[in-house]
Amino acid sequence: MTGLIIFFLGSPFNVNAQGNLLITPKRLVFGNESGSQEINLANTGSDSARYAVSFIQIRMNEKGNFEQISQPDSGQYFADKYLRIFPRTVTLGPNEAQVVKVQVRKSDKMPAGEYRSHLYFRAIDEQIAAGEKKIIKDTASVSVRLTPVFGISIPVIIRIGESTSNVHLSNVRLETLNDQSTIMHARFNRSGNMSVYGDLKIEHVSETGKRTQVGLVKGISVYTPNSTRDVRIKLDNEPGVSYRSGKLQVSYSRPSEERSAILASIEIELN
Repeated sequence: MTGLIIFFLGSPFNVNAQGNLLITPKRLVFGNESGSQEINLANTGSDSARYAVSFIQIRMNEKGNFEQISQPDSGQYFADKYLRIFPRTVTLGPNEAQVVKVQVRKSDKMPAGEYRSHLYFRAIDEQIAAGEKKIIKDTASVSVRLTPVFGISIPVIIRIGESTSNVHLSNVRLETLNDQSTIMHARFNRSGNMSVYGDLKIEHVSETGKRTQVGLVKGISVYTPNSTRDVRIKLDNEPGVSYRSGKLQVSYSRPSEERSAILASIEIELN
């Protein structure tokens, strides 16, 4: 019996490698022009591994969690029928790398907006360490073993037309836990025809004007058709920083590799 475990690299709260598979980049975005892009796979483990490459469809809820679906929600468009991937199966030896190509095939009949599917890399076949023999058990006895099957997915996005998307931050508040750690809660409010993606930076400004970075989360997205997403971020306990005085400046910006620009910001007075 197998248990499926999927890790979504489109979320900043997921790790970058599972099952010794490292994937870069962690998302693909195609603009108005047709073309192809490459994904680099690397096996960081000591055993050979084999992966099947396919597409799956994902829904994001307002908490940023993911759920696999088969039919799009209202206002959601799947991208897989406009995409080609090669190869569909990858075998990697220890410390070996390979490229997977993704090509977009657009149609003139595609309405303006955003199309999204997730490229899924699923581990297949049993991995046996070098020199280890497979043990044959007595078939007269019955046993059930749950074998986890690891899979990693990254979003592949096609954008048609001009973006009308906007985002602003609201409902920012702080929570102090029993261990005295400080949690910041915030809500992303998205509007328009495409998703938003960026890095969230939190700075504390003391009453004397001293500025200290106390939080940074990279790669936060709000996918279409979602209009809101709530995040929960543990703030750093930096020397000299009091979360009962001064203020917090919170900014949400495009990643530096995507022409960095502030998408939304908010300032919170502390007392």
